[in-house]
Amino acid sequence: NAREALGRKMAESSAQSKIIDEVCEAFGLDSRPERIEIYDNAHISGTNAVGGMVVAGPEGFRKNQYRKFNIRGEDLTPGDDYGMMREVMRRRFSRLVKDEDEGEEVERPDLLLIDGGAGQLAEVLAVLADLGLDDILAVGVAKGPDRDAGKEHFFMPGKAPFMMPLKSPALYYIQRLRDEAHRFANGAHAKRRSMDIKKNPLDEIEGVGPGRKRALLHAFGSAKGVGRASVSDLIKVEGVNQALAERIHGFFHPATRG
Repeated sequence: NAREALGRKMAESSAQSKIIDEVCEAFGLDSRPERIEIYDNAHISGTNAVGGMVVAGPEGFRKNQYRKFNIRGEDLTPGDDYGMMREVMRRRFSRLVKDEDEGEEVERPDLLLIDGGAGQLAEVLAVLADLGLDDILAVGVAKGPDRDAGKEHFFMPGKAPFMMPLKSPALYYIQRLRDEAHRFANGAHAKRRSMDIKKNPLDEIEGVGPGRKRALLHAFGSAKGVGRASVSDLIKVEGVNQALAERIHGFFHPATRG
């Protein structure tokens, strides 16, 4: 009945409060965090890299506030996890500072949980300091040996890395937050990868618009067929001159460029 349901809800709320108190104690927070942001990046060898931001509060996950960041860094080397984290943080918190400067009502996070160890945390702290936000607490959550759950190491500014007791409710809670960020980032990465696969390689060649693309596909059947064509074959297609034919051929055969 309604009374029992209310009792259950109050018991759950009380248990949740105790867990949050444990988190506060572990991380030295003076008050319960109203907004926790959890970050994770997903990619395969640096391609289609996506950063995920998950948000949690006292009532649970705030899914309408999740955000994904398609990593755009032109100067990043493939798989540069530190650089990816730096880009995500800069984009997220530059926007926060801009919104605050423009007088918008912005809810700052009380706690950042970062998937990673000392290196990732250092990137986050550098960005926060640069933007004048070094009062926001950031904690690195590094997976244990063999990625074992329960053996996570926590990294905080000015503290030696530490672990939480294996059966600590606070540890379970943080694992749940981390797993949700992982799920969200991986899902966003898979979606971006799928969209990338559907894109036609011809779309990436400068000078090949919709009309020329149609003509090339009509002449050679597919992008693969275009890739197999010689420069002299490509020139025969309407709208393709010598320079464009060489550019198309060079796109599919980079070793022959230049």
